[in-house]
Amino acid sequence: MSAAPAPRRARAVLVEGEYAFTAEDFRRIADLLKAQSGIHLAEAKASLVYSRLAKRLRTLGLRSFADYCALVASPDGVEERSAMLAALTTNVTRFYREPHHFDHLRDRVLKPMADAARAGGRIRIWSSACSTGQEPYSIALTVLDVLPEAARLNVRILATDIDPIVVQTARTGVYNSEAVSPIPKTLRDRHLIRERDGEHWRVGEEARALITFNQLNLIGDWPMRGAFDVIFCRNVVIYFEEDTQNMIWSRFRSCLAPRGRLYVGHSERVDAQGFESDGLTVYRLANGVRA
Repeated sequence: MSAAPAPRRARAVLVEGEYAFTAEDFRRIADLLKAQSGIHLAEAKASLVYSRLAKRLRTLGLRSFADYCALVASPDGVEERSAMLAALTTNVTRFYREPHHFDHLRDRVLKPMADAARAGGRIRIWSSACSTGQEPYSIALTVLDVLPEAARLNVRILATDIDPIVVQTARTGVYNSEAVSPIPKTLRDRHLIRERDGEHWRVGEEARALITFNQLNLIGDWPMRGAFDVIFCRNVVIYFEEDTQNMIWSRFRSCLAPRGRLYVGHSERVDAQGFESDGLTVYRLANGVRA
């Protein structure tokens, strides 16, 4: 008589709800997200992942997370992988967030470069996780505060994000009255246009002309050439593991100009070799030397 088959082990369920969400489902999604974006998801985030992706299952008419995992891992899942990334990434931003950075940018970086820029020198700034655009537009308004003629000079801002949906939102440059409230009134009235509905504002052409928006993955290829005088990368690397963080810092170091500055988030610290502090969550190349 042959032995009876071993009983099948029940899969550990992390979240009970409309759909069972198992540890294996979470692992597959976390592994795919890390491979795609570098973002590390701890299992403590299981409820958040469930709540955000359950909406995708309903939209797609899927019956289980196992079916969803199979879809996003398949060759037919390209669009849904982008949708998953958009659902799981955090896009908290606002105009002049961490305002001391923009004071530093204005006084310590742009003002000393203003005369050279007027004489034909170049200024290059990169907002590397631009989300829905408030950060690069805040940078542009700061530039225009120092150099009102910047659109006619060799001054450019690159704004990138991994999520194509938020990049497209940023390109439109339209925000409601609450969103634009942190903008100083003089700059708002000079560089934004109130829409006919009275509730929205559109960023004006002088600020928009300074910015190029593109999709870019920080753990992927960087096609840019030339050094940046300023890089903003705020509240991003906190979602990466230490080895990925160090890789990002190293790549930033290699593309900063000798007197360039790196601005990071309030809860982030750059401990990588080759950087030194230049203020609260602002860093410069140690001794002005690139890697």
